[in-house]
Amino acid sequence: MSDQSNQTGTEDTFISHLVELRNRIMKASVAIIVVFLCLMPWAGQIYDLLAYPMMVALPAGSKMIATGVITPFLIPVKVTMLVAFLISLPWVLYQLWAFVAPGLYTHEKKLIAPLVVSSSILFLIGVAFCYFLVFGVVFKFVNDFAPHSISVAPDIDSYFGFVMTMFIAFGLTFEVPIVVIVLVRMGLVTVEKLRQIRPYVIVGAFVLAAVVTPPDVMSQLLLAVPLCLLYEVGLIVAPMFARATRAPASEETA
Repeated sequence: MSDQSNQTGTEDTFISHLVELRNRIMKASVAIIVVFLCLMPWAGQIYDLLAYPMMVALPAGSKMIATGVITPFLIPVKVTMLVAFLISLPWVLYQLWAFVAPGLYTHEKKLIAPLVVSSSILFLIGVAFCYFLVFGVVFKFVNDFAPHSISVAPDIDSYFGFVMTMFIAFGLTFEVPIVVIVLVRMGLVTVEKLRQIRPYVIVGAFVLAAVVTPPDVMSQLLLAVPLCLLYEVGLIVAPMFARATRAPASEETA
């Protein structure tokens, strides 16, 4: 009878976690949808803003092209959805942290807000770094390298796919300090071990940059160097974070 009660309690706990996860996902989705609907009237202008770095690099009078029938409508909608997600990112990350909060100690719960804020800010900084600096370098290199016999007219669908890849790559790159801090705080790896594998991280950063970015040295450096620097920032901050979140003696005894 006791075994059946324990099994029932485990199933109830699992179901309650699924319900909580569903509610958190719904709250995050609703926020994104609301922001998306508010931005839809300006979808065309939002795409023009996204295309601005490419338009600056193209020869005077050149424009991007759309090869699909509904592409001129579909791509601005996708871009608007991307912007809505970025605007809603702090709320989305808060829902994620709120889901795991019940499994944390009281002193750890107080750090949810700083982690959410820092994660959001770092991701948005990565996207902004890519948009304002990297795109200018990459697009200028590509268009200067193109032969004069070629008329450069990028397809808006391909451009959107490239922009998405670069935004995700740089946004995740700027999350490296958070990853290092969380790994150290959870006890999965020590700061000393992370320092020992520093050479491998540097090599991996340049390999990743070579895969993700176009084949020019400058854009690869613009991804690899920040990744390495942010890794060092994580190594510096992780011990301080671990000390700040150390459980009080009463909780350790419990």
